[in-house]
Amino acid sequence: MTTVTFHRANQAAQSNWLRGTVQVGLIGGLVGVSIALQGMIQAFAKRDVINEVITMSHTLVLLTFFVTGYAAVARARLTQPARVLAASALGGGIASASLVAFLWLGSVADLGSVFVNATKQLYDLLTFNQGLTAGSLILLGAGLVAGVLAGLIYLLPVLWRGAVLTALLGTVLLGVLQDLIRVSLSDWKFLEPALKVLYASNGLSLEGTATVFVLIFTFVLLWATQKPRLEAGYSRMPAAQRQATRWGVSAALVVILFALPYLLGLYLSEVLDNVGLYLLMGLGLNIVVGFAGLLDLGYVAFFAIGAYTVGVLTSPELATGIFHNWWLALPFAVLAAVAFGVLLGIPVLRMRGDYLAIVTLGFGEIIRLLALSDFLKPYIGGAQGIQRIAKPDLPGLEIPWGPQTFYYLFLGGCLLVMFVAMRLKNSRLGRAWMAIREDEDVAQAMGIDLVATKLMAFGMGASFGGLAGAIFAAKLESIYPHSFNFLISINVLALIIIGGMGSIPGVIVGALALVGLPELLREFAEFRYLFYGIVLVVMMLVRPEGLIPEARRAQELEEFREEAASRAAT
Repeated sequence: MTTVTFHRANQAAQSNWLRGTVQVGLIGGLVGVSIALQGMIQAFAKRDVINEVITMSHTLVLLTFFVTGYAAVARARLTQPARVLAASALGGGIASASLVAFLWLGSVADLGSVFVNATKQLYDLLTFNQGLTAGSLILLGAGLVAGVLAGLIYLLPVLWRGAVLTALLGTVLLGVLQDLIRVSLSDWKFLEPALKVLYASNGLSLEGTATVFVLIFTFVLLWATQKPRLEAGYSRMPAAQRQATRWGVSAALVVILFALPYLLGLYLSEVLDNVGLYLLMGLGLNIVVGFAGLLDLGYVAFFAIGAYTVGVLTSPELATGIFHNWWLALPFAVLAAVAFGVLLGIPVLRMRGDYLAIVTLGFGEIIRLLALSDFLKPYIGGAQGIQRIAKPDLPGLEIPWGPQTFYYLFLGGCLLVMFVAMRLKNSRLGRAWMAIREDEDVAQAMGIDLVATKLMAFGMGASFGGLAGAIFAAKLESIYPHSFNFLISINVLALIIIGGMGSIPGVIVGALALVGLPELLREFAEFRYLFYGIVLVVMMLVRPEGLIPEARRAQELEEFREEAASRAAT
């Protein structure tokens, strides 16, 4: 009886991993066909990742096969080498077979009448210009090889597997971002010999590819093996020596932060400015959503209020431009945002969840439409906006403002806001916010004043948004109503969720991932938003708690997963 039961369980496990592999392979095939129909294959055909070896288009296709094969094995959690290779090859093979089926369908049907990117150029690229039959066989073989390679990497020890995957990803990124890297490092004359070795005329050179892969692989492997020793050695240090080490590391980080704009150049400094702007807003919204649990979809309103307050008070085009110094107008911008934050909080005190989100969304749209209206045009410019807003110059000192100098203003603002947010999180008020987030009724029963505590959350979060708007207005020297649309609130909320709600380091990482990454991919035009969406979907599936979650939220989610797993087992 035991043997029969074991045999049936073995057959069930085998059928399960086969079924799962087929499902993952079909999903990978749909992704590959979608990429082809998006027009990405044709758009990236003239750019090489490795010069005269592989184009970005073919790299994208092969990565689809590779990721599909790896996902098939990882999902089934297989351990037997033969079964791992079979699953990965099957996953990659099904993904490539889906593209082959698409090619044959395109040869007998006019898909171009429905999909504008289904052209002969696309078919030629997918078949490697070898004709339909030979090209289909090559494409199918490429899927099988990519899947087997994924399986072989999966069979490596964990440390080696991580090092290989990181080296592959790093090498591909260096090839994809070749133009950005060359432009950013063009002022560093001493790096010209290294760049000549690394890059050829169009993509990485063969020598550069091998060098980059080996360097990244070695660094990751050494770091993974030596990190426990370093941590153990640090723990054995005397207290005075540990403190000196911390101060030394902090000093080095400060030096790097202050030198970044001149190390990275103008373009990357502009990217850092955008990251700093969203980081300021993210830290403010994190107080409302992450600390207090109040879902606010109209946060852009406070951003707009801060920007318009500075514009109204400093622009000579308006009769209300009584200040000619940005620093004098800054406190009024922050106070105006706080006042509107409290005004928003008063009517929504009894609302929760979706109802609160809808009301705050409406508040954001009201502010935008008021800025756009002709009724307030004599005071705030209407559709023409406000121009000639004052720069943040110091008395008697005219600063040549640009992306590199504005970086320091954003840096100072972010450091100040992070310090305040960290102090608030560990204060009595911060604990009250988190109690309200967990359960309002219990928090009220414990003696927490819900009215005052919620209004403090709205006001404090709004103040950071007003500060971000004031710096934004000074940076552009002009503001327009269309600069404050609903999508800004969504982007700020997204970076909080991706980074980890309630986590200050998570907000920093989320801003870098969701603001910095699309800016680095700006040369890929509208396709960068596709990558943006993919990151969001993958993050919600793989790490719903965020990249750097707050400890309490991570523990709650882990308990929820264990409870769900126990219910499924019973």
